[in-house]
Amino acid sequence: MNEQTYTEAMTFVAMVFEALAAAVLLIGLIFFAVSSIRQWIRTRSGQSAYRLMRQGFGGVLLLSLEILVAGDLIRTVAVAPTLDNVIVLGIIVLIRTFLSFSLEIEIDGVPPWRKALVSGASVASTAQRKANSEPTAT
Repeated sequence: MNEQTYTEAMTFVAMVFEALAAAVLLIGLIFFAVSSIRQWIRTRSGQSAYRLMRQGFGGVLLLSLEILVAGDLIRTVAVAPTLDNVIVLGIIVLIRTFLSFSLEIEIDGVPPWRKALVSGASVASTAQRKANSEPTAT
């Protein structure tokens, strides 16, 4: 495999990660919108439906950020590992880390260092389980 083919392949892999992150966002938005509507219909609680949407989609956002970081790492390390690109990657990772911390605080109400570390997928899964375990309105 020559260098140009390798670069093209790694660029394609990075683009696949970016597309996967976008697909996770879109599918997560649709899934939690439908779940929130079902929650509202089942419980007639707007607060419960809103909490499900907020926490569930927040977890989806965290998962998407993690996937995007993976794509950026592949692009930087495998495609163009120059000092400038590594610095830009470091800045991107810092920004996305700050966004992840902010999202976790918004979702859970506590700073991440005060609780066990969880991934975006587990946050979304927990929100769905909580919604399903709440009593229904009669």
